[in-house]
Amino acid sequence: MEGTAGVIQQFSSQSRRLPLLQVVSNNKSFSVGVQSPTEINAPRGCAVILRRICQLSLTRITHQVSRAFDLKRKGTGYMEELKILLEECVCEKLIHMTASGARDKDGISKVRIRPVLQKGSLMFQSAARKGKQEFHSNRDRDELIGDVLKFMEEDFRQLQIQMQDELITVLISKKGKVTIKRKKSVTKLDAPVLMHNRKKHYILEEGIPVPFLIDLGVQTAEGRIVHARYDKFRQINRFLEFVQDILPQMEKGRELTILDFGCGKSYLTFALYYYLKILNGYDIRVIGLDLKEDVIARCNALAEKYGYDKLTFLTGDIADYEGVSKVDMVVTLHACDTATDYALEKALEWDAKVILSVPCCQHELNKQMENEILKPVLKYGLIKERIAALVTDALRAGRLEEAGYQVQILEFIDMEHTPKNILIRAVKTGKPHEIKELDVCEKFLGVDPLLGRLKKEKGEI
Repeated sequence: MEGTAGVIQQFSSQSRRLPLLQVVSNNKSFSVGVQSPTEINAPRGCAVILRRICQLSLTRITHQVSRAFDLKRKGTGYMEELKILLEECVCEKLIHMTASGARDKDGISKVRIRPVLQKGSLMFQSAARKGKQEFHSNRDRDELIGDVLKFMEEDFRQLQIQMQDELITVLISKKGKVTIKRKKSVTKLDAPVLMHNRKKHYILEEGIPVPFLIDLGVQTAEGRIVHARYDKFRQINRFLEFVQDILPQMEKGRELTILDFGCGKSYLTFALYYYLKILNGYDIRVIGLDLKEDVIARCNALAEKYGYDKLTFLTGDIADYEGVSKVDMVVTLHACDTATDYALEKALEWDAKVILSVPCCQHELNKQMENEILKPVLKYGLIKERIAALVTDALRAGRLEEAGYQVQILEFIDMEHTPKNILIRAVKTGKPHEIKELDVCEKFLGVDPLLGRLKKEKGEI
């Protein structure tokens, strides 16, 4: 390398006295000196130019390689310090460990690690998040230490380690330097609960094949949940949890009539029938109603296939349906805009014992709402839309309370999956009574909701 440096130095001193020739090689620009303009065209001159370009390139490559080796050498030393720390912390006293600050925005954004007990052995479960997906895996102590070292060297810039008595933060600089900060906890945390996969108990359990879930693409024939349909699986189970809560209100010993307005593909309709009839032995008749004839035909075919003789699907409009005179439970899920109001009014007309409603697309009040005091707030379209949707459902709940129902407004599913996540659950408990504040509120907002108008037309309020 000393000889090369000497040549380059000599060349540099010469080039100050000679004209410069700009040469581009591999998208890099080099300035080289030549003896004379004629030398450029001479074979000897070309050889001189090429030799000098190679000398310059070699110098740059040598510098880059040397720098890379230097960083690697330093990085190895830094990572050794991190390895010592991990050998200390990766034990049963670890509460959790989180790697963040991803270097690649399109890759894994975060990894969370916690100790678990698997078949009597201490293991470590990692949950790696990429976008909305989460990938789980289990490792023993040595595997985990090796993996953490690797992804901290290549993928992340921060590692936070929560021990029972200490919080440790590890920062990785762009040059690979490791900085470790340790802070003792004021109070000692309880030892972690070493349960493998603290698995949520679902009413419809994973691993147990359910015919309608298989045909609707949620489960495989072996009972495994199709990964892309896991959100739907959780939604179905969440809905059944709401149904489970009202079982004490459901009589046994007689046939109960249940209507599902706007049933669509009927995931929840089938789930409702399966849960009440097959799993809990209720004598029920379930009617699903929707406007899409092809969907209705498909659902009837599936009901016949499973032998669900008291599950029927009909084509029809919510507002015009007159097929029954008495209904015990009314379900309306994602009925758009005022279709929810017609469904609720029908439920009141039938004196339904239970109402489960997930409203959708609440446009009516958005068009009506006017108030001078709220004008600075309502002038923003998005804000007005969201306020109108919440007010719509709150006033619906109020009218149900007015009709003698105990009403709860609950979160159906997480907001990250859909903003249409409010469920109105109403259980008949008492006699109708007037709530004057509802009229005052509607007047203040300048709105006249459909459910209130329908009740007034029938003399119910």
